[in-house]
Amino acid sequence: MADERSSELEVLFRICYAVRHAVRLSDASPQRAEVVSMGAAGSPTQEIDRKAEERVLSGLAAEGRDWNVLSEEAGFVDRGGRRLLVVDPVDGSHNVLRGFPTGTVSLALGDGTLGGIDLGVVHNLDSGVTYWAERGRGAYRDGKRLRVRRWEPHQELFCVNLGRHSSPRAVRLAEKGRRIRSLGCASYEISMVAQGSADAYFFENTQEGRNLRVTDIAAGYLVVREAGGGMGDAHGASIEAFPLSLDRRTSVLAWGDPEFVARATAEGYL
Repeated sequence: MADERSSELEVLFRICYAVRHAVRLSDASPQRAEVVSMGAAGSPTQEIDRKAEERVLSGLAAEGRDWNVLSEEAGFVDRGGRRLLVVDPVDGSHNVLRGFPTGTVSLALGDGTLGGIDLGVVHNLDSGVTYWAERGRGAYRDGKRLRVRRWEPHQELFCVNLGRHSSPRAVRLAEKGRRIRSLGCASYEISMVAQGSADAYFFENTQEGRNLRVTDIAAGYLVVREAGGGMGDAHGASIEAFPLSLDRRTSVLAWGDPEFVARATAEGYL
C-alpha cells in the first residue's frame, strides 16, 4: 500500500507541474481571463481554468490512471475507476489573473467524504512550492515535515476571508487578531496554518451559496490535519462526513492549536 501511495503521489506531482506550465504559458494570452462557459458548480469558467483542467485530464490519461474526477469546472467525470480525484484546477483565479502570487492547483485523492481523502497536494502556481499530505504519514512542504504552531495569545496571525459578503463573525475574528491576511485562495491559506505561518483560517459568508465547495478544501483538509491541526465549519462542527460532491457548500475554520478554538469560543467571537 505504501508503494502504491507513493506512486499515486508522484502522479499528482507531475499533474501539478503540467498545470503550472500551462498557466505560465497562458500569461501572454489576451484571452486568459475570457469567460468560455459556465462551470458545473455554477460559476463562470475562464479560459485559464479550462486550460488547467484540460492538463489534469490529459495528465491522467497519459499516466494510465482511471480515477474519476470531480472538478469545479467539468463537474463529475466518470472515467471508470473506483478512486475519485477532487480538483480545483486554479484556486484563486482572480489572484493569478491579476499577478498576485497565491494561486494554486489543488488535488485530493480519495472516496466518499472528506474523511476518505488519502492524498492531498497543494501546488503554488507562481513559486512552485508544493504542500502535500498522506493520511497517517504526515504533511510536508517541499519535503520538509510540517507542524502547526502553538497559539500565543495576542500574537495571532489569522487568515480571514474579508469582503462585502463576509459574515459578522468573520469581521469579529479579524478585529481580535494582531495580524490579518486575506489572500483569496483557500487551499493556500489552509496550508499556511499547516506550516505554522498562520494560527487559523476562517471563511464564512452571509449566504450559504457563497461559501466554499469541497474542491476548494479537500487537499487542504488533509494537509492541515496531518500537520497536527484541524478543520471544521465556522461553528467548529466536524466536516469529516462532508461529501465529495459539488451539491453542497460549507463555511470553514481551520486551526493549528485547539486551545485557540476553545478560547475564541469561550469569549464569543467564534
